[in-house]
Amino acid sequence: MGKGRLEAFSDGVIAILITIMVLELKVPHGATFGALATLAPVFLSYVLSFIYLAIYWNNHHHMLMAVDGGVSGPILWANLHLLFWLSLIPFTTAWMGENHFQQLPVALYGAVLFMCGAAYTLLARMLIVHDGADSTLAKAFGRDLKGWISMAGYLTGIAVSLVEPWVSVAIYAAVATLWLIPDRRIEKRIA
Repeated sequence: MGKGRLEAFSDGVIAILITIMVLELKVPHGATFGALATLAPVFLSYVLSFIYLAIYWNNHHHMLMAVDGGVSGPILWANLHLLFWLSLIPFTTAWMGENHFQQLPVALYGAVLFMCGAAYTLLARMLIVHDGADSTLAKAFGRDLKGWISMAGYLTGIAVSLVEPWVSVAIYAAVATLWLIPDRRIEKRIA
């Protein structure tokens, strides 16, 4: 099967997830800045999660650009595995925002981010095995130091959330900052 169908399906799912998240933003009761300020935790959760979904969409696109051939059944399942974990982001986002960044929602949010990272890595490794060790993606992916740093950040954030949830949110935001620029490893190989 061609990779275009996998990419189109993934694009659609991520677009739906963003739509679900924005629908969770409720209009404040009142026309004052005070009324708007009560929605700050929900809005901050939305912004962080929107950035994460945008990062996954962007890097998923770049990764598939580096794939030379088609995709196999196991790759389709690995992609669905990634989409499953991404689909939990709207739930954990809403729970975290509605509960003003309390311990358990922040820890669960971190756990979902960790699983998204693990699923993305699994998909990348399966694509590399499929295309071969000398493929463009294999050369671009390399040791994936940024990926390992991210996974360590998520685990640290989960542990810290049980003591100081806001520090965990800062850790999750810092990890997102690492990925805001598209993965240049792949761009360099494709160019």
